[in-house]
Amino acid sequence: MKNKPQLSFWQIWNVSFGFLGVQFGFALQNANVSRILSDLGADLHSLSLFWLVAPIMGLLIQPLVGAASDKTWNKFGRRNPYILIGAICATVGMLLMPNAPLFVSVITPMIFGAMMLAVMDASFNIAFQPFRALVSDMVPDNQMNKGYAIQAFLINIGAVIGSILPFVLTNVVGLENTSQQGSIAPSVVWAFYIGATVLLGSVLWTVFKTKEYSPKEYYEFKGMDAEEVAKEQAIEKSIIEKLTDFVGLMKTMPEVMKRLALVQFFSWFSLFIMWVYTMPAIAQQVWGIDVKWFDPVYISSVGGIPNDIAAAKGAAGDWVGILFAAYSLFAAFFSIVIAKLANTFGRKAVYSFSLLAGGLGYLSFMFINNPEPTLVNLLITEITVPQGAVTLFIPMMGVGIAWAAILAMPYTILAGALPANKTGVYMGIFNFTIAAPQIISGIFAGWILNSVFENQAINIIILAGVSMVLGAVSVYFVKEKSQ
Repeated sequence: MKNKPQLSFWQIWNVSFGFLGVQFGFALQNANVSRILSDLGADLHSLSLFWLVAPIMGLLIQPLVGAASDKTWNKFGRRNPYILIGAICATVGMLLMPNAPLFVSVITPMIFGAMMLAVMDASFNIAFQPFRALVSDMVPDNQMNKGYAIQAFLINIGAVIGSILPFVLTNVVGLENTSQQGSIAPSVVWAFYIGATVLLGSVLWTVFKTKEYSPKEYYEFKGMDAEEVAKEQAIEKSIIEKLTDFVGLMKTMPEVMKRLALVQFFSWFSLFIMWVYTMPAIAQQVWGIDVKWFDPVYISSVGGIPNDIAAAKGAAGDWVGILFAAYSLFAAFFSIVIAKLANTFGRKAVYSFSLLAGGLGYLSFMFINNPEPTLVNLLITEITVPQGAVTLFIPMMGVGIAWAAILAMPYTILAGALPANKTGVYMGIFNFTIAAPQIISGIFAGWILNSVFENQAINIIILAGVSMVLGAVSVYFVKEKSQ
């Protein structure tokens, strides 16, 4: 069996560089889609239904694209064709979504915006799965830690810049961040244009700078015969046979995987709520905007949103990007030490503590509502915001700690418990534990917000906190293989 050739730092960098652009676009979406859909006429309790697109696309597309890219070998490579197709489609979605009002003669802007959200999510998922596999394909085992460290760095850089971009365009460049019902703020429109450019440019860099191995070379590295693998892959199974195999794997999944699924449920249920409802929650809680200004029926009845309310909503929307950038930054820092902490205190203890920190972070939102204007120096600019907005950096530290653990700890606990010849397929099944709780959250969170909490968005963030704390408790029931 041959060993993969050692890669230079810049070769590894080139393999992962496209991740920066994909995460840039994903961060823009997470921080701004609720704001865009709200501006286009969506009411608060329907926002989570629009966001259902994201986990559904992940559930459907990632396994399909992963399986397809395993069998694809052409002159463009194995993973690169899917990465490029995903990037091009995502770019189109990012360019069109903020222009939804231009298509009003053909389709309502809100529906068009939802369609472009579906296009972006599908495209991000088409790109994400092959990108992860590309790093595994190209980087030799003894450089894998460095490869994934570089990948994590680029992901977090993309997340931070993408999250703060609308804020920068308003407070540094000077673009307007306010909008009336049925329109989108210029700062958000241009942020999506820039994000689309960065996404496509960074992916093109990876595609043209990374020459994938041929099937013969790749399988020699794995100690396998390329011709035999091709014969196996050529065997077509019926849908019934595939479903039977899948059900069999579900029945025989390791016990640790089932127990981790409970932790995953509480964790991702919470995260979905945060992404959907942070903007209206802090707009109401910290900026003091009344719930009625999130009701499109009321807004239409009074002839539009007053300028001061529009300005406050714009400022709150920009600040969400700053907060999301903050938790990504805190997650990056915590990721540096999480492995050492797990070695010292145990993976379960660190995992549980991290989720508890995130849960307490969400719960503390209810106590943060100081409206006193405060001048804040963010290095790139100075801005006056409510003191409560600044205080929100503290709970975001907890959220960042939880996010870092959610991305790493389940997989480190799970990896040692999976059979070597079925690791890939079980990892694919484990993706269901990410998508399913988000789908459940999307179906019920809006109804709970409207029917139980009377559209007071801060209360749905508190629910997210309770769920994350339950996740921390449920870690106790996970039994690691070594125990």
